[in-house]
Amino acid sequence: MSPEPDAAKAEAHFERALGIARKQKAKSWELRAAMSMARLRRDQGKRDLAHDVLAPVYGWFHPRASIPPILKEAKTRSTH
Repeated sequence: MSPEPDAAKAEAHFERALGIARKQKAKSWELRAAMSMARLRRDQGKRDLAHDVLAPVYGWFHPRASIPPILKEAKTRSTH
């Protein structure tokens, strides 16, 4: 069985999670969903698409704020 159908299902779930987080204005949940989507796209070799989904969300967080681990990971992913 090909992993593609599972990847497509995962992407659909992440898109839904992003939509719900946006509707609820839940920035931290949107960041988590964007990171998951970016991880999936990165693993598929789609680094530009991974960056495109993660960079705008990461940009909401103040650069001088105390950076929790999830933001450190997001920063690393958005710059690579």
